[in-house]
Parts: sequence; C-alpha cells; structure tokens
Amino acid sequence: MPRKLAAGNWKMNGDGASLAEIDALLAAHPAPGVDILICPPATLIERMARRIAGGPVAVGGQTCHTAASGAHTGDISAAMLAEAGASHVILGHSERRADHGESNETIRAQAEAAMAAGLHVILCVGETEAERDADVTLEVVGGQLAGSIPDGVTGATLTVAYEPVWAIGTGRVPEIAQIAQVHDAIRAALVDRFGPEGGAMSILYGGSVKPGNAAEIFAIANVDGALVGGASLKAADFSGIIAALEAA
Repeated sequence: MPRKLAAGNWKMNGDGASLAEIDALLAAHPAPGVDILICPPATLIERMARRIAGGPVAVGGQTCHTAASGAHTGDISAAMLAEAGASHVILGHSERRADHGESNETIRAQAEAAMAAGLHVILCVGETEAERDADVTLEVVGGQLAGSIPDGVTGATLTVAYEPVWAIGTGRVPEIAQIAQVHDAIRAALVDRFGPEGGAMSILYGGSVKPGNAAEIFAIANVDGALVGGASLKAADFSGIIAALEAA
C-alpha cells in the first residue's frame, strides 16, 4: 500500500529563525501516524537535518543537477544534498519547469542522478490554466509522467505529486471530481508501466492545500497525502494538514 506523506515545500522562504517552526512541529507530532517531510532552501538543509536527527521528520531538497559535480555555478548535486542530510528531493515542480526551462528529459536525468545518490524523488506533474481550459489535462499529465519518470523506479524510490499550476498559491482548488479524475489516471498510468510497484507509489495532491480543505481532499481515492507550499511554513498550519492526513 502507498505510504501517507505530508510534504512541505518552503520554496525560497525561511532563515535560521524559521527552524523554530520545526521544533513546534515536532512537539505537536512526536509520534506521527504518517510520514512528514520538509524541503527547505538549500541553506537550511544541514541545520534542519541536525536539529531533527533521529526525529520523525525527514528533510529534502527542492531540486538537483543532473551531474554529480562539475562547472555548474550556483547548482547543487544530489550527492551534496545527501551529504547535507537530505533523504528526498522535489523534481519537476512547475516553477522549475517555467522559471528554469526544465524539460521532461532534464527532469528524468535529474531523477536518475537523485536515485543514484540514494534520494527519494518527489516528481511533480500538472497542467496550466490554459491546458485545463483546453481540456487536455490528462494528455499533459500523462506526457509528463511518461517523459519525466525513469525506468526501474519503485514505491521506495518515487512519489508523484499532482499540482495543477493554476491552483498553486492562488487559493483556487479544483473540484473534488477533477482531483479524483487526475489521480485515478496517474495511478492507472503507473500501474500500467510499473505493475504492482505502480500501485505502491504514493500520489500527493498539491495546490492551495490548507487545514480547512485537507480532510475533503484526503478522502479522495488515490490521494495519499499532500505537497504543501505556503501552509507548511508555519507549524500551526501544517500541523492541521498532518492531523487531517492521519485521520484519513
């Protein structure tokens, strides 16, 4: 069965003082019934990993380069993330696809590099508002899955996160039926390609997830958790989402 995961993506937010939120999160969930992951800026990964060493929260990166090392100014390799204490990495986020021109082929190579370094990949897919309006969501998401996911992945090495681009940080949330349709299609595609392992891969929903709507979202079949942006920056908000996932 897929594992339940509440993952927080801090994006380009947070500083040393923000680590106090991790203390509050640990106090609220000393023995959580679901997996919890925080992906802070690269500057905080090592400090966060030391702070929660042996605790129930994992730490991840927000991207990695395809190469293990080299002349790539400003980039970070998967091995560097692992050495800093990360166990996971987010790849293919729509902001990386848009802001940095990352293609399916690039994301696939990043995923291969991440898994070679022992990192668990959270691979993001999702359609833009124009693609949703054109009724090509399933085609877009299916193409991203086929092009971005390497061969040979398992439930232990890959999690998929569906994030409709038009719902990220906007306060807009797709209708329940829309989320269900895409998550069912993702599950079918994973099982078709990877067999039983496709049934073991967690599928997260992301896009304006909050404590107030989390329970309704987690009640949808094939929603195994959430990739949370802004609401993961404050322990009080993220804790509500975690509690909803524990109760699902």
